[in-house]
Amino acid sequence: MIFNVSMDKEDALKAKMGLLGIKEADLEEKFIRSSGKGGQKVNKSSTCVYLKHRPTGIEVKCQKERSQALNRFLARRILAGKIESIMLGKKAEAQSKIEKIRRQKRKRSRRAKEKMLRYKKMRSEKKELRKVPT
Repeated sequence: MIFNVSMDKEDALKAKMGLLGIKEADLEEKFIRSSGKGGQKVNKSSTCVYLKHRPTGIEVKCQKERSQALNRFLARRILAGKIESIMLGKKAEAQSKIEKIRRQKRKRSRRAKEKMLRYKKMRSEKKELRKVPT
């Protein structure tokens, strides 16, 4: 494996994959044309990397960078992170972020909404009193 990253990062990834028991032979790798911004360059080159870990069935798709080599490295790092979170039984970091956003967007209770509207009304009345009569 040769990626366009420093040897330290590459060695760290190899070590993590070794600890988790991920072998290169177990990975199915495909290259897909990226989509999104980038114009002709994106339409011509296949920089998007698709990785599948056969034993666990985990699939990863990465097209964060314009370089295929860098996307290969990032895809392996994401895959290792997913497998590690499954092995440790932790919730994935991304999953917890999604849940947090869902809680933030949840509809307010009627009582909370009324309280917020009362405060807004009070605030607008204060501002109205500050106005200089013309």
